[in-house]
Amino acid sequence: MGIAASNLTKVYGTQKAVDDISFEMNTGEVLGFLGPNGAGKSTTMRMLTCYLEPTAGTATLDGYDIRTQPEEVRRRIGYLPENTPLYTDMPIVDYLRLSADLQSVPEGAIGGRIQKMMDVCGLGPERHKRIGELSKGFQQRVGLAQALLHDPPVLILDEPTTGLDPNQIVEIRELIKEIGQEKTVMLSSHILKEVEMTCDRILIIDQGRIVADGPTEELREQFMGGTRLRVRVDAPDNADVNEAFETLDGVASVQRTNGHYELAASGETDPAANVFRLCADRGWVLTELTPLESSLEDVFRELTETPDTPAGTEAPGD
Repeated sequence: MGIAASNLTKVYGTQKAVDDISFEMNTGEVLGFLGPNGAGKSTTMRMLTCYLEPTAGTATLDGYDIRTQPEEVRRRIGYLPENTPLYTDMPIVDYLRLSADLQSVPEGAIGGRIQKMMDVCGLGPERHKRIGELSKGFQQRVGLAQALLHDPPVLILDEPTTGLDPNQIVEIRELIKEIGQEKTVMLSSHILKEVEMTCDRILIIDQGRIVADGPTEELREQFMGGTRLRVRVDAPDNADVNEAFETLDGVASVQRTNGHYELAASGETDPAANVFRLCADRGWVLTELTPLESSLEDVFRELTETPDTPAGTEAPGD
């Protein structure tokens, strides 16, 4: 078992930043850990990496307990925080050697590990540069390399694509997917499309509690209900298209947006045939009838958008 959290809780004063959460992750799994600002994501990651002690509950990483065996846990974690603390005046190889020393990599293995991480993270062409001379994308690669130097079975990444351009994001995404085939990878990101394309499974936290956990497709089906259609019609100016669609069997709601209509089906009914017949009967030209697939963003908003959500309760700086 890569990670197993059991009733993990963190309280600041009267506020619960993390409220009794439990989940498990296996080796070879990439988990997207999502939530709005102040939901408890960074607090959870800090507890898992032994930077913050839980108020209650615990977790094991690679079989070691974060409360009773923190040193063993740290040896088995590669951690990339949101703002990677790099020594920008150091050459890449020197920085990785320093990191290897700090991570207690055996002296005889340091050279080989550095070379392997340079290859895995694509740092070879830049190996002689100082870190401050690198692009943001290559600096993130250096951060990943140091997190992987001691060959940890568990990797925890907090906003690994922050500040990257689209090409760099694709490169880091592919690297994470490759690494995730052999390790347990937990990543947090605000770029939901990237999470959807990178992760095998999504866990969403809101107000300190887990509100969803599963593969993206399962979450879509579970939380977003039935079919949705995008419809465009060429109808007379005086035609009340919106009202006509609302009266159709199988249509729960209609919304007009940017010149088209979005129809939400009631239950498992697909109203496409009824839309087609209505347009034919009224003499309207149906120019588009497209099924819409709910995105991870739709699921995220459905689960976390509440008008009375209290202010964030994470630790300062989260």
